Amino acid sequence: MARRGTALVPTMLNVGRFDEIAAQAEAKFPGYAAHMRSLGAGFPRIVAAAHDAGVPIYVGTDAGGGIRHGQAAQEMLALHERGGVPPSAVLGAASWGARAWLGFPGLVEGGLADLVVYDADPRVDLRVVAAPSRIVLRGRVVR
Repeated sequence: MARRGTALVPTMLNVGRFDEIAAQAEAKFPGYAAHMRSLGAGFPRIVAAAHDAGVPIYVGTDAGGGIRHGQAAQEMLALHERGGVPPSAVLGAASWGARAWLGFPGLVEGGLADLVVYDADPRVDLRVVAAPSRIVLRGRVVR
């Protein structure tokens, strides 16, 4: 993946549900259930190894199915806490890095002005991403 520049969007919250999914399937599909549990248990190590290998990692949640929308901050925290990705890399994976990967420009004159402001430095304490003090979406303050 690193050599080819293939990106990884780990969806840690979704993978965190694998035990629950396995439990629902256990009676009818025990092999599948065991496989899901194994995947879920090993996934944090895979994410950490991918990061260490230089694989581009971005934040995503697979929201809309079993995961509700609006949990990007929780996904960021899981990527750091369970996946071992450093705070500065997580911030990039959820913002400027993701924008560039998706083909959007960074902060440029006349560009989209989506930004989030925090009362503390998220590079020091990533938990602050769950409580932004200001949100600007398309140039308008929404919070």
